[in-house]
Amino acid sequence: MNYKNPIIPGFHPDPSVCRVGEDYYLVTSSFEYFPGVPIFHSKDLVNWHQLGHVLTRESQLPLARQIPPGWSQGIFAPTIRFNNGRFYMITTNITLYKSFFVWAERPEGPWSEPVYMEGWGGVDPSLFFDDDGKVYITGTSNYQEESGGIYQAELDIESGLLLSGRQLIWEGTGGSDPEGPHLYKVNGLYYLLAAEGGTQYGHMVIIARSTSPYGPFTSNPNNPVLSNRSTSRPIQATGHADLVQAADGSWWSVFLGVRPIGNSKRHHLGRETNLVPVYWNEDGWPVFGNNGFAEVEHKALAISLGEPPQLDEREDFNSGTLSVAWNFYRNPVPGCWSLTERPGWLTLRGQAASLNDKESPAFLVRRQQHKNCEIEARLEFLPLEEGEEAGLTVFMNEHFHYEIARTVRNGKSVILLRRRVGSMVQVEAEAEYNEPSVVLGISADERFYSFAYKGADHHSIPLGKGETLFLTTEVTGGFTGVYVAMYATGNGKASVSPARFDYFDYSPMEDKPINLYALMAESASTGS
Repeated sequence: MNYKNPIIPGFHPDPSVCRVGEDYYLVTSSFEYFPGVPIFHSKDLVNWHQLGHVLTRESQLPLARQIPPGWSQGIFAPTIRFNNGRFYMITTNITLYKSFFVWAERPEGPWSEPVYMEGWGGVDPSLFFDDDGKVYITGTSNYQEESGGIYQAELDIESGLLLSGRQLIWEGTGGSDPEGPHLYKVNGLYYLLAAEGGTQYGHMVIIARSTSPYGPFTSNPNNPVLSNRSTSRPIQATGHADLVQAADGSWWSVFLGVRPIGNSKRHHLGRETNLVPVYWNEDGWPVFGNNGFAEVEHKALAISLGEPPQLDEREDFNSGTLSVAWNFYRNPVPGCWSLTERPGWLTLRGQAASLNDKESPAFLVRRQQHKNCEIEARLEFLPLEEGEEAGLTVFMNEHFHYEIARTVRNGKSVILLRRRVGSMVQVEAEAEYNEPSVVLGISADERFYSFAYKGADHHSIPLGKGETLFLTTEVTGGFTGVYVAMYATGNGKASVSPARFDYFDYSPMEDKPINLYALMAESASTGS
């Protein structure tokens, strides 16, 4: 029996995994989205159910932007480990440029307040609990005062105090940006797993070993042990891996990768979580995947696959709580959203902040996880003043987004389609609209987002399209992926009129591979 990658699609980068008995737990980076660090549970390493988030309080995850837009902040590269009855998650909040850990007795939480580790620089911290009771923190250089490589110190896991100085333990194999380290002990030897080559198409996984946790570390002569660089495989940018031994004794690795659009070198869904089997050769080195390559399909081997989790396609806002799929962009403004103001509906109260601003807008988002999908939401909103606006947006960051929205322009209530691509902002289409409610729709495929709306007669009226290519990471920068959001804004002042959403549908469709370059050539020749 085979399984397919990615095992967790959409923006879920930097995966880390641990096993407790026959249960597996996995966390991923969340960057500027709140709540932070999604946490998943599985019985078979392939089918994952999201339990919730690790960081659910602003005191755990302050996200007020500290540097200019255009660079992802927030949570980078978490690691999850279990020791002596506790789960630990360690990470760095780049917004503060501080590393910390939290702990919980149950993966669902509640998780503790952050324990910050003063004197620890760099990012991508990982924890290793040794047999003798010592705890080590391993991570990157601080890039300002230290040479590149992997650094380590002994840690007091109760107080967060460093018990030793930071020490360079491995410079890697010579590739750029040594990062994402994890330390393991296997058959009496210490193995140090890391990534190099940057987190795009040169990404790769490397490994070394030693008889001591501080080295010296001997590099695997077959490094990199996992990389799809310089190939045409459907999964690219493979790296930032973590190892886990299954309950049956087999070994596996989770890692990040991207699925480019067609045969291009551009991707928009973000870095996703993938899985490959690992076996140990006669020289005591791990061999990842298909002799160092990651494929879309791998054999499940001895793993008994369970049923995949069902995707909740409709959010009807009837339960009184949001499902775990939803996020805010940075910390939400108190009072900007409610599920109780009108029961069964999501109410958004537009703030002065718009989709273009560094402050957090009134904005509820979920990841786009499938290249082909359909999104629909019913909105009740009667804008009274110029600038009041509410609708749906396809959002990469404040400089790159498309939206279909209801607003007032020149004294008239209209439905508009607008695109922002860097500094270029264009209203592509608008239509006068005076009914009390509207159904807004987005249809996505690999090439385009198509936007339409429906009134009381249920007739769909198209407004236009926007290319997926302009929302790819290679164009927009940053480390996230596309989200789809319901939003409201007063565009410079608080909105008088509330925006109310009755439901939100997200329906995945069948993926159909395309040859992007052929389609681009066809469009150029026809002028379409």
